[in-house]
Amino acid sequence: MTTDPRTQPEEGAAVAATAGPGPIRIEMVDLEGPLPDLRVEGDVTQVWVVGRRAGVPQLIVEVDLSEGPEAVAEQLRPMAESVGALGLLPGGVDESALPRISVVVPSIIARTDELRTCLDGFGSLEYHDFEIILVDNRRELPADDPLPGLLAGREGVRSVRALRPGISAARNAGIAAATGEIVVFTDDDVHVDRRWLRALGERFVRQPELEAVTGLILPAELETPAQIFFERYYGGFSGERTFAPLTLTATRRPLGRSRVVVRDVTGHEVRTFAIYGVGAYGAGANMAFRRSTLQRLGGFDLALGTGTQARGGEDLATLIDVLWDGGSIGYEPAAVVHHKHRREYDELVHQLRGNGLGFTAMLTSLVLHDPRHLLALGGQLPLALRRMGSQTLARLSGRRAGAEEAAGGPDLYPKELVLRELQGMPLGPSAYVRSRRSATRWSAEHPEVAEAERSSALGAAGTRR
Repeated sequence: MTTDPRTQPEEGAAVAATAGPGPIRIEMVDLEGPLPDLRVEGDVTQVWVVGRRAGVPQLIVEVDLSEGPEAVAEQLRPMAESVGALGLLPGGVDESALPRISVVVPSIIARTDELRTCLDGFGSLEYHDFEIILVDNRRELPADDPLPGLLAGREGVRSVRALRPGISAARNAGIAAATGEIVVFTDDDVHVDRRWLRALGERFVRQPELEAVTGLILPAELETPAQIFFERYYGGFSGERTFAPLTLTATRRPLGRSRVVVRDVTGHEVRTFAIYGVGAYGAGANMAFRRSTLQRLGGFDLALGTGTQARGGEDLATLIDVLWDGGSIGYEPAAVVHHKHRREYDELVHQLRGNGLGFTAMLTSLVLHDPRHLLALGGQLPLALRRMGSQTLARLSGRRAGAEEAAGGPDLYPKELVLRELQGMPLGPSAYVRSRRSATRWSAEHPEVAEAERSSALGAAGTRR
């Protein structure tokens, strides 16, 4: 969902120096063909090479073209070596077995160029049965409304209004309007791969026990320092990217503690982690759920997400709900979207502070709706604090968490980004409480809308939360 223009960047945010990193060119390479002959173009000496096989990303190699042909060849060697290590691709699923999919795109129609790019991408999707639901979450419609023109001539695309402010209300309105067995969510600042829905639909068919599937998020561009800092800071959205299909299930332990077990396609256990770290495997720009699961869970928390005082966390809260409720989540890297990161440094600073605030707001939401989460958080607190301390030290030293000392230096990204995210964390609980009060007050001031929400196809969406 495009940044809400009603929300201003942080006061006092530093402005990135014009001599910051970038730009970095992004090139897609077919691993079953010849490796690219990379050359310097203009002032661009860095290239992000994404190796794909049958359209599915397999690895990413960052190449510095300023070091000469021999050095470039050495940097590309992992890509050449990966070809021999590629396993068999899963067989296709018969089209008749694929489910109908509803794609929900919340938007406040603030950046029409990005929204147009997003809508254009849907026109190239290779899927037989889907609909696009653009949820208009603007408070007021302008006299020169650009939306009708953006939607004109687009078959299978319709819009619905969500009068209540906030991305959660918009997502819930999309669920209520959806006719598909599967409801897929993305943002209005992404461009989707043509096989995006096919990969999601096939994964649900191959593993009918899955209640949700998340996909891979790649950058649409790396042209500004802020966009490159974001990639270096997160390695994506919430952790290092992985290019292998995985399945996540939760196991309950004494005192309510819950761990997530991650398994590969053979069933082998890859790792375990605390349930609250699910953001490493999914984000709101690329996630899908069975509609019946969303209805059972009651939709997204109206007090979480962009457009509320909580500023985020609604996507992670819902993924955690799936696992906490005994469901399984699939991670499918063949389902790819390309996200346009914040171009300006002050926007990035504002985003990271909101991420910190939104994360602890999300934890507060979980505890208030199921106090067993308090026991789970308490049981995992010592380990969580140790890991957070290690992650913070790594980031303050300019390294991505989990990376080796030699993998980066103090110029990977400004330390201010780490501090801003940390500054937001203590503010999350009180922000969530204020957001809940605002949601309750809004319902009282707009009883007809609130009643329509309660009586919609989503049923109790928002009332449970």
